[in-house]
Amino acid sequence: MNQPKSPDQPSLLVVEDEQDLLEVLRFSLSREGFSVRTAENGEDAIRLVRQQMPDLIVLDLMLPTIDGLAVCRAIRSTEKTRDIPIVMLTARGEEADIVRGLEAGADDYVTKPFSPKVLIARIHAVLRRSTSVGEGIVEVGRVRLNPERHEVVADDKRVDLTATEFSLLKLLMSKPGRVYTRQQIIDSLHDGFAAVTDRSVDVQVVSLRRKLGTAGERVQTVRGVGYRFGE
Repeated sequence: MNQPKSPDQPSLLVVEDEQDLLEVLRFSLSREGFSVRTAENGEDAIRLVRQQMPDLIVLDLMLPTIDGLAVCRAIRSTEKTRDIPIVMLTARGEEADIVRGLEAGADDYVTKPFSPKVLIARIHAVLRRSTSVGEGIVEVGRVRLNPERHEVVADDKRVDLTATEFSLLKLLMSKPGRVYTRQQIIDSLHDGFAAVTDRSVDVQVVSLRRKLGTAGERVQTVRGVGYRFGE
């Protein structure tokens, strides 16, 4: 049974086909103060998102009928839903699975088995990144970032970024020319979450460059060290 949402409760959609785990997540997240709806397959997940957009989606990678990667791509492909933060769950901690999830548009991930406390911490971190306000507009070259509107414009065109990609760009643009190591990026964007790999950071940088178009050349690799936003 899905619970009604009060005005001050962040709303979550949890998509998981393991019934026991789904009940544990529903209980833990509800106790944390979230309004929780659930789905057990990809088709129902897409339908529920279109009916009422959640503040964040917890999405299992392995689902019947339509898998989590396809659900993630479907959500990112429409203007109405593409900015919804997504935390991916994967039963396999293999880097390739994690990379595929990030490439599909997930903002973060948690590998099974996990403690509900870990997932709750990841959810709070992603929500903070997606709702950050009160900071001034940053403009470097052809790229303009507005934290309050969660908006990026490059070459006079709006760029649609995930919450994590937005936070990555904001970090790099905050001090143009400064080099950030991959570990510093992990510490800043993922609260130092140990399971986030250097490869995951690289995938997010590649995706960010691609979305920025020609302005993406400003996101520069400093070989053997990390990344910077060119002055």
